[in-house]
Amino acid sequence: MKTKLYIDNNTFVAGTTLKDGTAPEHNNMAFHACDKPESVLENRQQLAVSLNCGLKDFVSASQTHSANFHKVTLADKGRGAEIGATAIPDTDALYSVEPNILLCSFTADCVPVIFWNESNGLIGVIHSGWQGTVKEITLKVFEHLSKVEGCRPGDFSVQIGMALSQEKFEVDEDVYVKFKALGYADDFMYFNEATNKYHIDNQKTVKKQLELAGVPENRITIDRTCTYVSPDGFSYRQDKKAGRHLSFVMRKGS
Repeated sequence: MKTKLYIDNNTFVAGTTLKDGTAPEHNNMAFHACDKPESVLENRQQLAVSLNCGLKDFVSASQTHSANFHKVTLADKGRGAEIGATAIPDTDALYSVEPNILLCSFTADCVPVIFWNESNGLIGVIHSGWQGTVKEITLKVFEHLSKVEGCRPGDFSVQIGMALSQEKFEVDEDVYVKFKALGYADDFMYFNEATNKYHIDNQKTVKKQLELAGVPENRITIDRTCTYVSPDGFSYRQDKKAGRHLSFVMRKGS
């Protein structure tokens, strides 16, 4: 199983799956973007084995580029794991305080945000494409965790996963205007006069949202691997039929 682990210690494991030409559908992990569901199922089973957990420990959402989030409980175990229809609907961020649950997020250029809290064991994943970033999903999730769950922002470690680079993320004025309206993304955009396109660094905009929510900069890491350029990456912009990476986090239980 081709994966990149961001952390793997006695308490947490977090990482992302990678594109792999030797695996079914190149290691695609998403039912909504596959040729054969059984290929995705096989890939997920391989991932479960490599992480020493079961497929029924996976929890995933039906992602819609929303700013909606869901607190995962033990009753959610297995949702979206074996059948896409059972995924948590209309949700782009998941968090949980339960052990032995693998929270899953799917991307192919969008920004995955993976986080874990050393103090209280809370874990989570966020899917932030440009629409989710404009809706400030990451900022909203972390403000909720502070206000409702009583988390201290400084107790989090946050991994921003591989995504489309600023060089490859070119947009027209309509998207630029939306980022401009945020009021804090100007440093993460430039205009290319030759192509009449704007280029946006979605990862750094998300990082700024984390900082606005109180997460210290030294607690945030960015994987600058470009999904468009890297052979390990699935890129929807490059190939509309691209598979999806699965970004994951789990708190290990006894």
